[in-house]
Amino acid sequence: MAITSITTVIPMLMTTTSLPSDDSALMGADAAALYRLMTWLSPAFPVGGFSYSSGIEWAVEAGDIGNAETLRGWLAAMLTDGSGFCDGVFLVQAHRAVEAGDHGALRDVAELAAAFVPSRERQLETSTQGRAFIETARAAWTHPGLEQALSHCEGTLVYPVAVGLVVAAHGIPLQPTLHAFMHAVVSNWISAGSRLIPLGQTDGQRVLAALEPVVAATPERAMCATLDDLGSATFRADLASLRHETQYTRLFRS
Repeated sequence: MAITSITTVIPMLMTTTSLPSDDSALMGADAAALYRLMTWLSPAFPVGGFSYSSGIEWAVEAGDIGNAETLRGWLAAMLTDGSGFCDGVFLVQAHRAVEAGDHGALRDVAELAAAFVPSRERQLETSTQGRAFIETARAAWTHPGLEQALSHCEGTLVYPVAVGLVVAAHGIPLQPTLHAFMHAVVSNWISAGSRLIPLGQTDGQRVLAALEPVVAATPERAMCATLDDLGSATFRADLASLRHETQYTRLFRS
């Protein structure tokens, strides 16, 4: 997780009672929550995110994305009007269902999220990452609450639902989780774009910096949204995902 996301997440985790007088360190549950978020949403966490581009590969070949500015515009649209916002809503609803012990609501969210993806490859992407996230969390970060929540789930758990479930089971607050999740998703998209266009590392960071207001605003919308607010208007991104399925030369699985 890059510095920009840490500075966003830390203030949300801190409480007035958990800080020493000199504000020099996080303590107790706040430190544990930050540590786990940084681990679970790091590019090094083995969910295979590097294998997927969410249709960006076709958009580059088609000429829709060709430099840092067009990549920024494409990703901003995906965040605000496409899969970024929708995944945020699913994460929020899954987290709240686990917190409330509402197993029926959790199953409904999981089922809707699995059906909501626009293409076969995006289904493969989000379901594979969700399964890997759950399996790794259970193997390395076992928790009774996680096993209890999973015992009430059936079928596919897509990536945002898996993150919401695991984080809630560990008692980590929703707001910093959502900001960290959005940062991780955008960072992975930028990494794919950087390899495909290609972009240098500095240009990739410029795109990430330019998207900071959008990455901050999207979780706020998702926190206030309900399942009735779900919807996508990024038709070109959805077409890119569909066209990628038959793209002749590919580096990515989506």
